Amino acid sequence: METHERTAQDELAARLRLLQELSGLGVRALARDTGLSSSSLSRYLNGQTVPPWPAVVALCRLVKRDPRPLRPVWERTSNPLPAPPKSSRQARPLPRNDLPRDAPDFTGREAQLAAVLDAVASHRVVSVDGMAGVGKTCLAVHAAHRLAADFPDGRLYVDLHGFTEGREPMDPDSVLRMLLAALDVPSERVPREGVEQLAACWRSELARRRVVVVLDNAADADQVRPLLPGAGDSVALITSRNRLLGLDEVPPVSLDVLSPQESAELLARASGDPGGPDGRLARDPESAAEVLRLCGHLPLALRLAAARLRHRPGWTVGILVERLAEGASEFDTAFAMSLRQLNRSQARLFRMLGLLPGASFDEYVVAALAEVPLRGARATLEDLVDAHLVQQPTPGRYRLHDLVHQHARRAAAEQDSAAERERALGRVLDYYVHAAAAADAAMPFLSPSRTASAGRPPAELPRFTDKNAALAWLVTEYGNLLAAFETAAAVGSDVHVSELPRFLRAYFARRCGTTHLNFLFERSLAAAERLGDPLQLAEAHSDLGFARYNAGRTAEAAAAYEAAELRLSQVQNTQVEAELAMRRGYLSWDAGHVEEPLELFRLAGKLYAQAGCRAGVAHAAASEAWAMLQLGHREEAAQRAREVLSVPHVDPAWPPALTARITLGVAIAQEEPDQAAEHLHQALALARDDGHLHNQAWCLNCLGVALRQMGRYEEALACHREAFALLDELFEEHWKVHFLNGYGETCRLAGRLEEALRLHRQALELAPRLGNRYEEALAHEGIATVLDRTDPAGAAEHRAAGQAVLQDLSPGAQ
Repeated sequence: METHERTAQDELAARLRLLQELSGLGVRALARDTGLSSSSLSRYLNGQTVPPWPAVVALCRLVKRDPRPLRPVWERTSNPLPAPPKSSRQARPLPRNDLPRDAPDFTGREAQLAAVLDAVASHRVVSVDGMAGVGKTCLAVHAAHRLAADFPDGRLYVDLHGFTEGREPMDPDSVLRMLLAALDVPSERVPREGVEQLAACWRSELARRRVVVVLDNAADADQVRPLLPGAGDSVALITSRNRLLGLDEVPPVSLDVLSPQESAELLARASGDPGGPDGRLARDPESAAEVLRLCGHLPLALRLAAARLRHRPGWTVGILVERLAEGASEFDTAFAMSLRQLNRSQARLFRMLGLLPGASFDEYVVAALAEVPLRGARATLEDLVDAHLVQQPTPGRYRLHDLVHQHARRAAAEQDSAAERERALGRVLDYYVHAAAAADAAMPFLSPSRTASAGRPPAELPRFTDKNAALAWLVTEYGNLLAAFETAAAVGSDVHVSELPRFLRAYFARRCGTTHLNFLFERSLAAAERLGDPLQLAEAHSDLGFARYNAGRTAEAAAAYEAAELRLSQVQNTQVEAELAMRRGYLSWDAGHVEEPLELFRLAGKLYAQAGCRAGVAHAAASEAWAMLQLGHREEAAQRAREVLSVPHVDPAWPPALTARITLGVAIAQEEPDQAAEHLHQALALARDDGHLHNQAWCLNCLGVALRQMGRYEEALACHREAFALLDELFEEHWKVHFLNGYGETCRLAGRLEEALRLHRQALELAPRLGNRYEEALAHEGIATVLDRTDPAGAAEHRAAGQAVLQDLSPGAQ
């Protein structure tokens, strides 16, 4: 620790000890009265640990001292001299900031704001409750902006949709996955199932960061309880229309309507009224008071009414009163009044926004929804933002307040025919399928997807310049894509349910693991069965089989592939046949067969060539080279891999090239070690750049195998360990079966016999469960080799068992 930092920390500890002396309390009593742990407080007083600022505030307030004079000293201890900047490749991404814009006309609420900040300082969690439109979100967001400087690791916001008409409240499972993704926690490291496990993972991440989280529109205590932080310094601000009585440990702050004075001030500020005797409000105080009454002193209604005055300079306040008085309630009058000021196309688009299934949206989906040009959609959205009917939390993204969303849905039901609403929703579903297909086309994957066929393609789609742009779009739109899928299922649009999941495969491979993808493809297959088209059924069975395969459910994968093959016998589609042959090859290899996969990959290559799919031909050739290598045909494998690498492609991380590089590196490791290492290191760098943890683990394991063949055992072991550390993050144990025996062989040659034995036995336990007979045979042989010197009888027993497995796998076995 630098001298200046230690001096500041010692000074802070000394001043905290003075506060203890003023309190006259011992450490335990002081900890109890301030809500701190006694062990943490002891470290703060001894200068061993820098306390979080809320702890300093709690100590000061206990003895009725102003904490602000301590802030400079605390900041010097908490923010030492910055470390030298890292290179651009190592620089950490900027922390996530999802907070909506702070209201520039925030008015009143001084006591409530102080109560929120006090509750955060003492309990790190606060609940803001009150009726609809009373300003709960505005207060929570304003408080979060005030706190932002003290929470540099992230400012998160999520709408829990506890009171959104036509939509179920978000379940804690989905919310936790969204929040963990917002903290850049790889989804592969997130537990696959169980809210309790997800909540524990969330609390663990918050415990080592300083994050402020706004949980907006909570339905009840059960919805929000798993989302609360545990140990550490992170804080959460909750809003709900209900008092969350089940959260005994969370202090509540209840909001009432604004006072008449605060309402008048908000109306003046939001309407841009200059004030003084010349202002419109001052010239007609009776009408101004009537506006406040009609709006019920509710901030949301006041802002909507003020927007009409601001954008209609020719209006008097009396005209505003007349328009407001025509409605049935504070909200409906404000909304209806706002809508009457819109032209016909603006009003139509606003009504249709109520049909959107997702939480936020961009101009592309709005253009498709309303069937208008992109420029027109953007211009109309800007008009609606100005009228406070649409919010713009970030550039290019829009959302509706839940009350506005309800009004838009009601207005659409009243003014638009059911057929028109159905057509509009169909255009939205068409958009999400075709946009997902465009993003998928920009992402590298094992084999190319067909083009989207559901519905009609929209006039304009987002343009994805590269895979990074496509992945960013998929991350942003993930919630909307799932909402579109659920909406399609709810309205019985089987064509969209059947097709959408296949365009999310590349995204799921990088962000979401396999569990949810299996669930989506199960429903996709059910939709395809209702449609009854043999080709769609063949694709759906094949896709579900591949999802099952990736989840280690090999028997179910085989059954799905058999069903796909049966449907393909009824139609002619060479490319789908080629894709199925590739997938059957992967499954056959995992089942322990050695000749059959090679034949299937060669068949796939011929079929792809017939279909004119050059990318598919390269995929098949790369897999063929890998199979040759496993069979011991090193020279042939190296030659085939070089042929794949000679195929031009704009993306160096293109899967065929990645597979070929790994194959070539292992194949030439003994003869050309330097070149082999170069190929494998380049493959690893590409996999890391692509963000695909499975491929990174594969590259690392193969690099370990190659280094072992070069006699560089310690480097090889380091690669194996890193590969298994990644696999532990994936929470998919079945992947380890591909790497355990190779790791064990490296340990044996490095003289680590006990570790080698443990790894081979782990493979022997896992392989039969997954149906991987070849790895089972290798595990027996590995154990036998380790036991040769110490237990010849045991070695002979395992060697015989391995030979029996191989005999079963031989082509002539019955």
